[in-house]
Amino acid sequence: MTERLLQYIWQFQYFNKGELLTIEEEMVQVIHPGIYNTNQGPDFSDAKIRIGGTTWAGTVELHLTTADWARHRHQSDRNYKNVILHVVWEHDNPQNDIPVLELQGRVSGILLQRYEELMNTGSFIPCEKNIGPVPEISWKSWKDRLLVERLLRKTAVIENYLRQNNYRRLP
Repeated sequence: MTERLLQYIWQFQYFNKGELLTIEEEMVQVIHPGIYNTNQGPDFSDAKIRIGGTTWAGTVELHLTTADWARHRHQSDRNYKNVILHVVWEHDNPQNDIPVLELQGRVSGILLQRYEELMNTGSFIPCEKNIGPVPEISWKSWKDRLLVERLLRKTAVIENYLRQNNYRRLP
């Protein structure tokens, strides 16, 4: 498991959401997982999570273990003061007052196996063996569609020029 894979699993909600409980055994409902943050600060912003009977809005931080929170010194970083949920792969260490959700055991073994296979392939394009030959009819249909789209773009430009000139002909 990597932190980036865990972020992917959270972002697309690829885990069993039935009867989600925090480590403290409070019910959790993910209303919106948040928006993946590529900048400094928590992994997801603008999340909306119901914990117990309260709906929270804020940020979500993900780690492989609960202890990573302290190891990364988030407790003293003001960027992490609005974290409403700490999502971890494995809960290994009690931390602060932020609710913790452990995902280990809630992710499909097939997803993890496929990820492992793709990461361990020596190919330049890891999924190249999974892509079969494309039928000729599909290629032809795709090229026909590209042609139509190109003609539509060019027609739109010409129609725009005509509109700008009140459909007058040039001398």
